[in-house]
Amino acid sequence: MKNIISIIFLVAVISLMFSCRKDEINTDTSVTLSFSADTILFDTVFATFGSTTKRLKIYNPNSNPINISSISVGNGANSQFRINVDGISGNTHSNIEILGKDSIFIFAEVTIDPNNTLTPFVVNDKINFVTNGNVQSIDLVAWGQNAHYFVANKSVNGIPIVYLDRDNSNTALDSTWINDKPYVIYGGYLTLDGDDKLTIDAGVQIHLHNNSGIWVFEDANIQVNGTQTDPVVFQGTRLEFDWQDVPGQWDRIWINNNTNGIDNVFNYAIIKNGFIGIQAETNPFTPLASVSANTLRLNNCVIHNNTAIGILAKNYKITDTNSVITNSGQYNLLVTGDGEYEFNHTTFANYWNGGDRQTPSILLQNAYVNINGVTVVSNLTKANFHNCIIHGDKDIEFTTETITGGVINFLLDYCILKTTASASGANYNNIVLNPNTDIFVDKTLHDYHITPNSPANNAGNSGLGVITDHDGVTRNTPPDLGAFEN
Repeated sequence: MKNIISIIFLVAVISLMFSCRKDEINTDTSVTLSFSADTILFDTVFATFGSTTKRLKIYNPNSNPINISSISVGNGANSQFRINVDGISGNTHSNIEILGKDSIFIFAEVTIDPNNTLTPFVVNDKINFVTNGNVQSIDLVAWGQNAHYFVANKSVNGIPIVYLDRDNSNTALDSTWINDKPYVIYGGYLTLDGDDKLTIDAGVQIHLHNNSGIWVFEDANIQVNGTQTDPVVFQGTRLEFDWQDVPGQWDRIWINNNTNGIDNVFNYAIIKNGFIGIQAETNPFTPLASVSANTLRLNNCVIHNNTAIGILAKNYKITDTNSVITNSGQYNLLVTGDGEYEFNHTTFANYWNGGDRQTPSILLQNAYVNINGVTVVSNLTKANFHNCIIHGDKDIEFTTETITGGVINFLLDYCILKTTASASGANYNNIVLNPNTDIFVDKTLHDYHITPNSPANNAGNSGLGVITDHDGVTRNTPPDLGAFEN
């Protein structure tokens, strides 16, 4: 019996020794850490704006715990990078313990300081780890970008804005944005007011942050002078690859001017990934509004991938030629109230994949709701579609909604139309209805050129006088429908 008790005691002591030994900190100088990556890379980050947060996993591959005596960013407090180690912020950390076969996380961010460089530049640093005298490092790399910044600094009618002239003066300003570095709008609307005029040169890149936009108010004016080879691009501020097709990153281009008779013009503009591409209306702060004296002229534009609406028009005038308006969460085009609208060789295509769209690509209404919440009924003077393509993945992609007491005057002339509703009568002329062959090259890749066998080929009316297509290709006689000639 004594021998049995002695054996049991000995086994218990040995087990306890091994148990304690397993919990002992491993001080072996050969111990190293494992990492989920050898570099934390931040894609293009605008100077002065914080980046997205990146995550790094640090793993202890040993059975026993280890003590990391130091985790630090190479440039310390002067670094443009910031880290958080297992929930604790700071660029220097000491005595971080990781249990055997366990791990911790480091979260990293970066803010790029501006300098005089006009092209993207690289910012580097390291996270250094010291464990039992061994030094290991993870590279921190960020592509930085200088830009012209417009940051909201006041409020008008509850809307955060920054004036184009960046001061409190009421002096009209003519400003030209040249293609030297990007323009970033942050925290609200860049506002043109009081006879301000903004001219945007070819190739300019405009980046709008969350809930930000451009507001052309009262007698102001905007002229966008993109070209086929150097379009002007309006998009969000997230430049990572994963964000290139994410809608809703910014708000809208909002045009309210209606009295000076000077047209707003967008040539070769790409407007993408917003909430609403363009909202054109007369002064929204008045209960009753007449049709604008100005016209919004769109030529060879792309309005794509907006969460709600591509173009929202209310009591305005719009003419368009050779534009591509695609993939909106609700409407590619929503017209309310009165107005005059001419679309020539426009491609409306809606294959929205961000949710279950319940609306047609195009809706025309002869009424609008004013600032007091009152529905104002009017006549829609004109909404004409010539040589257009109106298509999508819903049964009905074009419809009108007539409120009693008003009428809608519209014409679809030499168009492809997707609808299961009636498309006969004087409002429809030479319609290719519900074609059962492929129209576009690859709508999943947003390539809305037409296929060689597309029903759009040579189906147009030559009388419009549109000589070239969106790509500058000379149009046939008769021309193809939509923005692109095959």
